[in-house]
Amino acid sequence: MPLSKNYKADPAFATLGDGFGDAVEAADFPKHILRYRNDRAAGDVGLNTLTDEEWIAHCAKFVRLPGNLESPIAQRYHGHQFQVYNPDIGDGRGFLYAQMRNTRGRLMDLGTKGSGRTPYSRSGDGKLTLKGGVREIMATEMLEALGACTSRTFSIVETGESLMRGDEPSPTRSAVMVRLTHGNIRIGTFQRHAYYTDTNRLNTLVDYCLKYYFDTEMKSSDADKALHFLGLVMERVAMQAADLMAAGFVHGVLNTDNINITGEIFDFGPWRFLPRMELGFTAAYFDERGLYAFGRQPDALHWNIYQLGGALADICEEQALKDVLEPFPKVYLAALRSKLLARMGVKPKGDKDDDALLSAVNNFMLRETFSYERFFFDWYGGSQSEKRAAKSPEAARYDADAALKAAITSYAPARPDALNHAYFGGDGPCTMLIEEVEDIWSHIAEHDDWQPLYDKIDAIRQMGDALTK
Repeated sequence: MPLSKNYKADPAFATLGDGFGDAVEAADFPKHILRYRNDRAAGDVGLNTLTDEEWIAHCAKFVRLPGNLESPIAQRYHGHQFQVYNPDIGDGRGFLYAQMRNTRGRLMDLGTKGSGRTPYSRSGDGKLTLKGGVREIMATEMLEALGACTSRTFSIVETGESLMRGDEPSPTRSAVMVRLTHGNIRIGTFQRHAYYTDTNRLNTLVDYCLKYYFDTEMKSSDADKALHFLGLVMERVAMQAADLMAAGFVHGVLNTDNINITGEIFDFGPWRFLPRMELGFTAAYFDERGLYAFGRQPDALHWNIYQLGGALADICEEQALKDVLEPFPKVYLAALRSKLLARMGVKPKGDKDDDALLSAVNNFMLRETFSYERFFFDWYGGSQSEKRAAKSPEAARYDADAALKAAITSYAPARPDALNHAYFGGDGPCTMLIEEVEDIWSHIAEHDDWQPLYDKIDAIRQMGDALTK
């Protein structure tokens, strides 16, 4: 079937030249069972007209898309992992294999996870468990519905192998996954070239990122370009921190090799959505210090962006780098205020009033260890939801905090028609707690029953429609 007229190949990565990645081949899988194709995302890049057979060819066998990269590329990068520098990493079980413009003209990347060994696999097999792929579908669908800037799970194809893993019952089923992102360049990509004091490639990378991800071409000094670039990334990463907190999402592994320069949430590991408001809640069982606990995520990302500044220290003066990064807390707090008000579905009044409202909400949820999703469901629309909140199972706890209720009901709805959506006519919020994740997986693992997953995706998208349309 012909590709959609919206398909516009743009293999920009090839313009970087050598030293940024290695040509690799995908694994030859024994089976190719299509389990998930994200046609909504595919429509954005002109691939929604593919037949299932063509989809498998391009998203599991990795047949080259027309006019695209000559071969898959395993990218080179380093990174701080739990703040310990590791120069022995890179794309160890994934690669970049296509780039194209979306319907809004943005450059988008198709990258993989579980596509086989690369020069950076070390002792790993380069494969992905099917459960890992299913979990990523659920995380990205939920984040997208909540308005967060996230990568999108594009495809999951089961591959018919049995994998041994220490962190889940084994042998377990295997899959190859494709992600759609606005860029796979990471903070760790810059760290690698800084590690080798390769200022030529650092400058090349800055120019590439400015041109292709920030639509900026500057005729100025290398230092000025690098500082401008750092400021743009700082703003994106600060907004990413706000996205995580507003969504009640705990990423789990906010290492510098997992933070891309466009600020998208991606490279998911042991993620969790908060079951209740708890700043010390962690997602990874191996995060013994709570370095990436829910409440520490903004600090972790602030630390990470300083590592990008450090990687640019051979191009720019140290004080100039610090000056660019200094506004991070202010940018983060402004973004968080905006995103939390959006989650409440209310019109801003002004920074002073808005901060007072959000402080009251935060104090209430901390004191009551309250469900994130329940609160935002009950009070979406501010004054418009007073009667709805009175019917909530949590009404008694709301009634006990008269000041909170008064503050919320003083706010007008941002979208007065939103509460007419069927989502708000339901009994409660759409959630994605670990018990639900495990239940959905158990249907797949024990009965090969995918319907609960597909039903959950439909429910999440219904919520997203209610919150955004």
